[in-house]
Amino acid sequence: MKAAVFHRPGHITVDNVDDPKIEKNDDIILKITSTAICGSDLHIYDGFFPQTKPLIMGHEFMGVVEEVGNAVTHLKAGDRIVVPFPIACGNCYFCNHDMQPHCEHSNPDHYGPEGGVLKGKGGALFGYTDLYGGYSGGQAQYVRVPYADYSPRVVPDSLSDEQVLFLTDIFPTGWSAIDWAELKGGETVAIFGSGPVGLMAQKAAWLKGAGRVIAIDPLHYRLIKAKQVNNVETLNPHEVDVVQAIRDMTNGRGADVCVDAVGVEAERTFFDKVKAVVHFEKGTDKVLETCFKAVRRGGTVTVVGVYGSPYDNFPLHTMFDKGLTVRLGQAPVQKYIDHLFSLVQNEKVILNDIVTHVLPLSDAAYAYDIFKNKQEDCVKVILKP
Repeated sequence: MKAAVFHRPGHITVDNVDDPKIEKNDDIILKITSTAICGSDLHIYDGFFPQTKPLIMGHEFMGVVEEVGNAVTHLKAGDRIVVPFPIACGNCYFCNHDMQPHCEHSNPDHYGPEGGVLKGKGGALFGYTDLYGGYSGGQAQYVRVPYADYSPRVVPDSLSDEQVLFLTDIFPTGWSAIDWAELKGGETVAIFGSGPVGLMAQKAAWLKGAGRVIAIDPLHYRLIKAKQVNNVETLNPHEVDVVQAIRDMTNGRGADVCVDAVGVEAERTFFDKVKAVVHFEKGTDKVLETCFKAVRRGGTVTVVGVYGSPYDNFPLHTMFDKGLTVRLGQAPVQKYIDHLFSLVQNEKVILNDIVTHVLPLSDAAYAYDIFKNKQEDCVKVILKP
């Protein structure tokens, strides 16, 4: 089959690779009909997350069941399904407590309680390095899906791939960022980053009762997209002092909720890069630090942008003095997916309005390039095998 394969940082090619096979009796083989490139894929592409062996990329995918293991009872060949990105067994302590990204069984070689940089990681993720299970991803013609009776959801014929594909990751991730903040209604929510996850967090903020939603991004075309699809107020850090602007918009207090939907890949200056080298850091945490400044006292900061290394001079003093609540981590997609599926089915939310490029899988290397380098006003790419 054809698959988008990571070989080294900055180098992804579409290769001929072996077809996946049923390895355990609760596996299925899925024929991919649509897959997407996620901002998290860039963490591997850019070398922020180590991967020394070739890896089939991709954790946002859906398709048609081709083959089922003999223990699978909820799916059959021909079913059209969407697959959450965390690989979860459905039976362990964490799966039973709706914390599926911490599944105890899906990542046996690297799982542990430490949460270290190179050991004690969480549960497995599709196409997301050997540290997270080494599972092949879905930017391919076919993929093996383990624990298939638990996570996949059947998609009705009335819904297109594009309408539901983002239930795999970015909509549940954006929803997590807002759900964790426990809005009561009427709050001002400032969302840093108007990439795919930030755009989904904006949608979730309105759905959860926000009074104002402010989008922050250094790229003008992404702010235009945010206005077009989510009717938000926008701030560009190249044009204004974002922290002061947010305070000015909120009677000097700051936003009730700040969301970091950027993570390690934030825009960096030369001096940011020097600091990272000196302190053995990956990327930068400056967006998170800005959230701590922009949020009001007693407010909430949620983090769904990915971080994978420690940072020097982390502003713990600010968090303490302001009495902040901070929630962060991978989204428990399986916890939210059925509710979010109903929002799509009942036309309460539109997800595919953020798509800017639909390309064949054979163009994966080009798609990564324009997504990484912010070319052609690229916001979200769907690949078609």
